[in-house]
Amino acid sequence: MTKLLRLARRFDALSVAFGRLLSWAALAMVLIAAFNALARYGGKALAVDLASNGLLEAQWYLFALLFLLGAAPTLAADRHVRVDVFWGRLSARQKALVDLLGCCFLLLPFCLFALAVSLPFTQNSLAVWELSPDPGGLPRWPIKLAIPAAFVLLSLQGLSMAVQRAAIVFGWEQKA
Repeated sequence: MTKLLRLARRFDALSVAFGRLLSWAALAMVLIAAFNALARYGGKALAVDLASNGLLEAQWYLFALLFLLGAAPTLAADRHVRVDVFWGRLSARQKALVDLLGCCFLLLPFCLFALAVSLPFTQNSLAVWELSPDPGGLPRWPIKLAIPAAFVLLSLQGLSMAVQRAAIVFGWEQKA
């Protein structure tokens, strides 16, 4: 069981690393958005077209990456939304049981479903090296590739959470 817990902690470390990387993506997104706004209004004042479809799409792609790839680090940090009014009254073991059941019956099945649905969509995009229909736009296939990647990462983090919560529920932590 200690090997499983060590593997789970490695998944946690992977999620934390993605979270750090995403913080830089957030900064890039904000800087690109600021430039886009300044270019749009500054370009009008100077009668020069400074705006770019590529930069606008880069901003959208970064936002999509933050949303998609941010789910696993959010789960690893235990910052996800809880919809349980009784959560505060539960013991640590009861909370672990709720999390374990949620992982096994909600999170992981949803991730598998999302993977099954997104893979053909992504494969089609990759097969034709899909591009943006807008002039100066970016390739679409990389952002579509991020969809199944995000659900793989979220699945790994869900497995990590399930193993760690099972260790609490079944008392494996004390024995390890």
